[in-house]
Amino acid sequence: MPIASMTGFARAEGPDPSRPGTTCTWEVRSVNGKGLETRWRIPPGYDGLEIAVRDAVAKRFKRGNVSVALSVNRPEEQPAYRINEGLLDQVMAVARHWQQHLGADAGIAPPRLDGLLALRGVLEPVVESEPDETARDRRDAALIGILDQALAKLADARNAEGARLEAVLLGQLDTIADLTKRAGETASLRPEAVKARLREQIAALLDAQSQISEDRLATELALLAVKADVREELDRLTAHIEQAREMIGEDKGPVGRRLDFLCQEFNREANTLCSKAQDVALTRIGLDLKAVIDQFREQVQNIE
Repeated sequence: MPIASMTGFARAEGPDPSRPGTTCTWEVRSVNGKGLETRWRIPPGYDGLEIAVRDAVAKRFKRGNVSVALSVNRPEEQPAYRINEGLLDQVMAVARHWQQHLGADAGIAPPRLDGLLALRGVLEPVVESEPDETARDRRDAALIGILDQALAKLADARNAEGARLEAVLLGQLDTIADLTKRAGETASLRPEAVKARLREQIAALLDAQSQISEDRLATELALLAVKADVREELDRLTAHIEQAREMIGEDKGPVGRRLDFLCQEFNREANTLCSKAQDVALTRIGLDLKAVIDQFREQVQNIE
């Protein structure tokens, strides 16, 4: 399995089996995250999907902030209406009562149909009934199946982006390896140069021995010897490069966190190299190393 990015977008749509003519669309997107976090936006009536959404995302991904949104598209139809016969009967009964009570001399005309229908509650829209439990379970299973399609597309998008990141990361590791090799070949690290520099520093210390004790002199000499040798840092950088390449090429699932930790080790060795540098050439190489390692770590932040 190649390395995967944590960024991507996908969508999938399909019918709602509980409502003929209704289409449901899932949109899923993900961005970088330290762990796996799922957010969802689901319309009323579909709330029972929330746990299934979270589980479906967790089966696919290990890291990233994943946002899931469901939209329901119903066909545009003229709303259906029905007459509230019980209310209409009450209104007619009231009208007849007052006609009889006031008598014909009151000049009250019989109620007209258009007037009766204009009364609030007499003519009311037909409310679509909610599916029963069996129909709802069948609907939810179908919608989760559509969500799985969207998540599969998202995984493909993350893998495709991961393949592009892999090429970038390997190129940056090649640059780090080249700089490490150049650091080992600098004139200041050649044995004769190291010996000459140590002799100069020891001579300076011996000239000042009247001011310092023998213990202090031994300590200073030990520090000079340690600072003059950066081979250990270069060897560790080489080992870290090989380990990073193995992580990128291995088939063991997400490696983003391990690569991020390895970047800290890269930085530690580069910082030590800069602090030990005895000439401008090695200092410049150390600074170039730090710049490439920072770029490498920025890319690693995108990896699952």
